[in-house]
Amino acid sequence: MPGFEIIDDAERKEVLDVLETGVLHRYGFDAARKGHWKAKTFEAEFACRAGAKYCLLVSSGTTALSTALAANGVGAGDEVIIPPFTFVATFEAVVWAGAVPIFAEIDHTLCLDPVSIQEKISPRTKAVIPVHMCGSMAHIDEIERLCREKGLVLIEDVAQSVGGTFNGKALGTFGHMGSFSFDPVKTITCGEGGAIITDDEELYLRADYHADHGHDHIAGDRGLDDHPILGNNFRISELQAAVGLAQLRKLDLILEKQRSHKKVIKEALKSIPQVSFREIPDENGDTATFLTYFMPTASAARETVQGLVQAGIGGCFYWYDNKWHYIRKWDHFKALKSAAKLPIQLLDNLPDYEKIELPQSDEILSRAVCMLIPLSLTPEAIQQRAETTVDTVRKSL
Repeated sequence: MPGFEIIDDAERKEVLDVLETGVLHRYGFDAARKGHWKAKTFEAEFACRAGAKYCLLVSSGTTALSTALAANGVGAGDEVIIPPFTFVATFEAVVWAGAVPIFAEIDHTLCLDPVSIQEKISPRTKAVIPVHMCGSMAHIDEIERLCREKGLVLIEDVAQSVGGTFNGKALGTFGHMGSFSFDPVKTITCGEGGAIITDDEELYLRADYHADHGHDHIAGDRGLDDHPILGNNFRISELQAAVGLAQLRKLDLILEKQRSHKKVIKEALKSIPQVSFREIPDENGDTATFLTYFMPTASAARETVQGLVQAGIGGCFYWYDNKWHYIRKWDHFKALKSAAKLPIQLLDNLPDYEKIELPQSDEILSRAVCMLIPLSLTPEAIQQRAETTVDTVRKSL
């Protein structure tokens, strides 16, 4: 992880197919394409792999979330329950929909705690967005059951866990829609790109319209298309889709390497009794994008990460202090600072985000150390990384 570690002739071939036709737009120009439809082909292959009926490629993981919210009718004044540990795109998509982010606690999966979700539900709650963080899954069966019982929209954010499963079922297929990211540092990449999957034809069509200015894509000529709804421009290009298509076909290889490399490091760390590991509801479905373990104290966790970085081990994170992924450092969000007036600032009775307290999440993340699992290292280099990690952890205890 990520896919850019293994870009080669496969990506170049797909991109050259597009450049040779000169058709960079994903719609139209049928004759000039010479049979090359990169976005459509990616969508078909991704849907098939996930076991979903429909897939729509869009320009980013953020626009995938925005499109999924719009397709499900989530908008002004609706409350959406999300985790405090995620990428900022999750709350950005909710805010720009005019909806209100409500933060529930995470549990030791590093994902939304079903118990905390239950406690946060109000008469204004419209949707829940569990984020399958750092390569592994939430208790998605419990969350799906809760949403079904309460009549809530369930949108899975699978940006960091593409290829993951729970009990053999693809992540992203438990809810009304699943949202994915293929940005430069995801497991597979389009450079920039995202996708939505669903089994609901009506939701798919609304998403399809919304992502391309409301076009219904029926007439075969953009000048003749009808416009059933208002939309945005969230289209992906054929060049991005071409890169992603080649990457998608490498996903099994990527997952195999990640799982093999992670196992070596995790097994080595098991020799240290003071170290415990992230809860993974289904080990077989873990994409192994990251290895997360818990130190006995926050100070030991900080010291471990500092030591790993000093030892030259890249891709190590102390999420508790991270400005992109944990609510503690989202000062711009807490103050609702924006270049323009936000839709939710027109609403009454907003949560006081400056005073939000999430003690369970703080306790869990403050002790967590997270290591990205690289693809390109040799077996010898992975073994050396494991030994260095063990030595560093022991020194921090």
